[in-house]
Amino acid sequence: MRRSARQILKGRLLDPNAPKRGRWLESDIKDYLAATWKRVDDLLPEADLDALPSIGNRQMVFLALVTTASYRALLDRGVARDYARLLCADMGWKIYSWMLQTASLPFLLITRDSGRRIEYVLRTLMIFPFNAQGKPGYEVSAWSEGNDTYTYWTHCPPQTFVRRLVECQGDHGELEAFYNSWCQYDWPGADLIARDGHRGHYTRTQTLSQGDPVCDMCWRGCVPPGDNDLGK
Repeated sequence: MRRSARQILKGRLLDPNAPKRGRWLESDIKDYLAATWKRVDDLLPEADLDALPSIGNRQMVFLALVTTASYRALLDRGVARDYARLLCADMGWKIYSWMLQTASLPFLLITRDSGRRIEYVLRTLMIFPFNAQGKPGYEVSAWSEGNDTYTYWTHCPPQTFVRRLVECQGDHGELEAFYNSWCQYDWPGADLIARDGHRGHYTRTQTLSQGDPVCDMCWRGCVPPGDNDLGK
């Protein structure tokens, strides 16, 4: 978190609409991180981590808690919601991309087939940390057809945590911040796993955090030329 915050925040404008306010300094980042971890401590009882069925599920909910805490800490500093969502998403992507690169590295050495690599990485991630034992943990159906892998998620503990928090403590844009970070990482994440120089390895038409009953994900092994379906 410290490394990500320094890479993303240092030198950024405090307010894009008021450049004269200045830019993020090292002291600003230090204070922001301290405030974030204070928020984490305050929110930790709300996460009810002990009720989750596995270490991986608990880890992912904890990371959603950190995302929410970092977003709220930005709001506490007077950052506008839209800019706070952007900064939060950029910091989170750094962490998420490091995780994906680590998970995909062994399969990058095993096969050059991007479809197979995506399938292997997803199968591994569904062992840890996304192992699905049903509510209150992850709940998913997964299968492969040709070069494509499908994962239909009907319960997502991190999304459930943020939604429940908003319902109990009021809506300050936390669920939207979650959607703009976690739920938008799948498109670049699929391209990162494939590593074949193309985009468009992922499609989705429904999203749990947007109120839909499922996240109907398709991870595409081969991308037709010119095809870049952004989906939902």
